[in-house]
Amino acid sequence: MKWTSIFAIVVLALGVLCWGQRLLEIPEYDGRDRVHELTNKNYKTVMKKYDIMVIYYHKAIGENLMARKQLEVEELALELAAQVLDDLHDKDIGFGLVDVKKDVAVAKKLGLEEVDSIYIFIDDEIIEYDGELAAETLVEFLYDVIKDPVEIINNERELKGFFNLVEDIKLVGYFKNEDSLSNQKSFLIGLTVTSVQIATNLKLDLNEVNFYEPFMDEPVIIPGKPYTEAELIDYIEEHDRPTLRKLEPHSMYETWEDDINGQHIVAFAEESDPDGFEFLEILKEVAGVNTENPDLSILWIDPDDFPLLVPYWEKTFGIDLSSPQIGVVDVKDADSIWMEMDDEENMPTANELDIWIEEVLVGKIDPNDNEDHDDFDDIDSEDSDEEKEKKDNEEEDDADKNDDEINYNDD
Repeated sequence: MKWTSIFAIVVLALGVLCWGQRLLEIPEYDGRDRVHELTNKNYKTVMKKYDIMVIYYHKAIGENLMARKQLEVEELALELAAQVLDDLHDKDIGFGLVDVKKDVAVAKKLGLEEVDSIYIFIDDEIIEYDGELAAETLVEFLYDVIKDPVEIINNERELKGFFNLVEDIKLVGYFKNEDSLSNQKSFLIGLTVTSVQIATNLKLDLNEVNFYEPFMDEPVIIPGKPYTEAELIDYIEEHDRPTLRKLEPHSMYETWEDDINGQHIVAFAEESDPDGFEFLEILKEVAGVNTENPDLSILWIDPDDFPLLVPYWEKTFGIDLSSPQIGVVDVKDADSIWMEMDDEENMPTANELDIWIEEVLVGKIDPNDNEDHDDFDDIDSEDSDEEKEKKDNEEEDDADKNDDEINYNDD
């Protein structure tokens, strides 16, 4: 079973509002229908009413009772998101459903291709939401869509707040104005410095942009200034797989599908737990010295962010997520190998972890290896040889016995 299906089944089957208490308070559904069923007759009229249109392109339901209940759960998540955003003053956001079977013409005209996906129409762009279909997560994502992607930093306090966002890719540029970054509908966080003093502290020249990987303190200067917008976007797209990245509910499918040779190096660590925090700091140290390696991308998962998936992961991988873990996972069949911790009281050193990761990268540690299976085959083969030898000995004994009987009769 593909992992995208696993995520969808577990998360949606167990409840769409599992994130409601984390950052946003999602209210109870007030009973008012806000989600439109889009058809070839009404979709243009409906979409003209809104600045932003959120469309869920879902599979056909038919007479399947389970599929119908599943769609009801998903539609409720959309209704709750629409309810929360109903009072938004800056933008009018609409929500709609398109059926893959009944609304073929609508899907074709709107460019909807991937079933069970959410498409966000804003200005002249289409953004595909590739995260959990939960009201709170979707609302957070939409807030990111409508906010200004570029912030102007004028003082040290604002700069400090910007760098506290350690889990994101960040761009920091020194410009006379913000036009060079502001036109991108990207979920990377952009910063325009207009203060000479702050630019000096960041060692930025005019019209220069620094690129920060998640969790990294030292930036990379994007070459080729002055930049065009297309050049900046190209650079970002070439470097959008960080050395250490966090699995987030709003992008979990997209992140999981962005594997390297069909595998992920996965690290589980609770940031709120002392051991988890210590292990995460070790991961950051290892990632920091490997930022030039395009074949390394460690996927950090905080179990606190995915409480409903923890039992499944523990059962599938045979690990205990009450303590930090790191392993390599095959994304198709979930085969995995996990680093053995010699001492539960002490985390591995950065050097030990770096050596283990290097063995993964060169193929010495591979979840698809059949060594264990081959060992069992060898044992079976050895057992067969022993059985054969025993049988041969028994046959020889029987032959000797028969000879004795013949000799006795002759006497």
